[in-house]
Amino acid sequence: MSVSVIVPIYNEAENIALLHKAVTDVLRTLNLPYEILLVNDGSQDDSGNELRQLAQRDSCVKVIEFRKNYGQTAAMQAGIQAASMGVIVLMDGDLQNDPQDIPMMLARLEEGFDLVHGWRKNRQDSFLDRTLPSRIANWLISRVTGFPVHDLGCSLKAIKTDIAQELQLYGEMHRFIPILAHWRGARCLEVVTTHHPRRHGVSKYGLSRTIRVLFDLLTVKYLTHYVVSPMKLFGSMGLLCFLVGGLAGTATLWMKQQQGVDMTGNPLLLLTALSAMMGVQFLSFGMLGELCSRIYFSAQNQTHYTIRTTLNFEASTIEFDQRRAA
Repeated sequence: MSVSVIVPIYNEAENIALLHKAVTDVLRTLNLPYEILLVNDGSQDDSGNELRQLAQRDSCVKVIEFRKNYGQTAAMQAGIQAASMGVIVLMDGDLQNDPQDIPMMLARLEEGFDLVHGWRKNRQDSFLDRTLPSRIANWLISRVTGFPVHDLGCSLKAIKTDIAQELQLYGEMHRFIPILAHWRGARCLEVVTTHHPRRHGVSKYGLSRTIRVLFDLLTVKYLTHYVVSPMKLFGSMGLLCFLVGGLAGTATLWMKQQQGVDMTGNPLLLLTALSAMMGVQFLSFGMLGELCSRIYFSAQNQTHYTIRTTLNFEASTIEFDQRRAA
């Protein structure tokens, strides 16, 4: 096993040296090859200078510097794509995640899990503006996606590199990594981790991110359930519209024949026409979605399935090459 520790940095100048020492002390005890990737997400304080000096002192430190602030998800994605070790550990740069949890998480990976993500059970944050909204969001996400989880907001995660590099992260989707990995067939495990109060600096999170997380939740729901076959979603909605239109049309005809009600301006007649048009539109969306899905997987050179392992393929290829050479 080899480890790449990825840490997004945004205005954490006072924490960088402490973070490096804490992470390095833990990694050295593991006696494993490692690297520390620090991604400067457009910091406006002295973080850039601190990172450059740190990279000069420690060859195991690699620095990626953004031209401006793109957000934590982009920073994690850049670090994941640059990682060269077999396992990736993601964590925050504010020292609230405890590097002492890394060996425990790596041990759980060795038991056969593909991703181990943290649960800040005893969270050291203010209740009203941080802990309570997080609990509500986690409950909602768990119900919508069907993925049992207590704390998707915990950045501390250990994941096999091949799985992490299959994920495409946008928006605020770094918090949905366990769900996206599970969708790709990864074996995921949530473990209780230590959480510390922030020592220096101020939090970059607030209630304003809640709306963006909700929008990303809709995207994740679509990606994990309907991206391979969009017609399941849009076709169902189209059939529902046709059903409503059929019922409304039947009621309109009954009112006309049995009670002599004038159909002109009848709300049920308008509902019939509207439902029929919406049904056609949803079916059209479904067909376009199916076409876009096939173009997406073809252009990305990806498949909608994942293979964990293969057996005897290398030997068969060698025997075939030998027979062809003969």
